[in-house]
Amino acid sequence: MSVKYRFVLVLLSLALGACTALPSPRERQDHADNLAAARQWQKGTLTAAPFTLRTYEPVTPRQGDTLAVYIEGDGLAWLNPSQPSADPTPVSPLLLQLALAQREGKAAYLARPCQYAESGAAHCAQRYWTDGRFAPEVIDAMDRALDQLKARQEARALVLVGYSGGGAVAALLAARRSDVVRLVTIAGNLDHRAWTAYHRLTPLDSSLNPADQAQRLAAMSQIHWIGGRDTVMPAELARRWPAALLGPRQENLKLVPEASHGQGWPDPRQTPEFPLGPRSNGKPLP
Repeated sequence: MSVKYRFVLVLLSLALGACTALPSPRERQDHADNLAAARQWQKGTLTAAPFTLRTYEPVTPRQGDTLAVYIEGDGLAWLNPSQPSADPTPVSPLLLQLALAQREGKAAYLARPCQYAESGAAHCAQRYWTDGRFAPEVIDAMDRALDQLKARQEARALVLVGYSGGGAVAALLAARRSDVVRLVTIAGNLDHRAWTAYHRLTPLDSSLNPADQAQRLAAMSQIHWIGGRDTVMPAELARRWPAALLGPRQENLKLVPEASHGQGWPDPRQTPEFPLGPRSNGKPLP
């Protein structure tokens, strides 16, 4: 991997962390646990071979047929330009906070492989939060996790919400499933080949690319939130995504002018349409 590629990943990790002192893996896990407990959510685990995945879900079951699953971003991937993090657990779990802000309807948070994992967890090779973060076995495992969440919450349909690299995961999952009624991304990387070319980075040849599945997503309801100040996934690059992802007149793109990659996104309490989209009678569409 080139030094420049590592440097950009470090910038991404710092944007996600948004802090000056790096909390330990245990402190990061405790922070997420405390956020969830304050909203009466509980942590859990799903076995989706070869991984064990962290989840957070409401303690009290909610009504509705549609489950919104919030898929976390890439987390803390790198510590410096030459050293991958030993633990990719997010410092500031944006998608957990957005999941907790959803007051009505079924919701769940799904972490990425090796996030919130116990020390020495099996199958947690560093490639799964660096070069191979969208590897076929990652997407297969996340797909099985969705099946389990859907069954556990007795849902009939899914809305997938993904942040940053989690947007890529959400898109790849939506392309292979028949029960996803809406795809939502926030600063999502939906064409990593274009992204690496834009930044002149080493290609992610071992990862699946959502842009290759654009035609499978063409008929799906989609919302792609992009930040006007995001230098990691810039709006200029998002506007070059395949037409099947953007829709007529790029109507699926929603610009948040003041948002950078890790900060400045709307508070759903003040902006009810963020992130799930328009609402009818208090319920997300469709």
